Amino acid sequence: MIEHVVLRVIAKLLAPFIVLFALYVQFHGDFGPGGGFQAGVIFASAFILFALIYGVENARQIAPPAVAQAGIGLGVLLYAGTGVAGMLLGGRYLDYSVLAHDAGHGQHYGILIIEFGVGVTVAAVMITVFFTFAGRRGVLEAREDTGVPHDGDDER
Repeated sequence: MIEHVVLRVIAKLLAPFIVLFALYVQFHGDFGPGGGFQAGVIFASAFILFALIYGVENARQIAPPAVAQAGIGLGVLLYAGTGVAGMLLGGRYLDYSVLAHDAGHGQHYGILIIEFGVGVTVAAVMITVFFTFAGRRGVLEAREDTGVPHDGDDER
């Protein structure tokens, strides 16, 4: 993509706005449409745009697969940890009302943390899936070079 200067410039300009929109969807989700799932997909789309324009190897330098996999666990830990914190404070699992001095604030804090955990997990899963499929191309090209048949090829 080096020769496509326009695409590279547009991607550099769009990526920060895509991330900013993801944050808006993330933190506005408890007041209107949006939330963690949508924000995670939007965030991952900015990363995937970068990878498509600048190359998968450059994207792996920004977010190595180990970081994306750690994000999956971190998001699930945030979600589950919020539920456990509610239990330790005397409520039921995912009962946010005990997380603050009054039930209203507790509900607000709880849903923000839960939605953030969902967003982190979804973004990390989408990036991991992208890396998995993007890495598959190299495997297929290597098979073509060595003459190894693909799955489903009829070599009779």
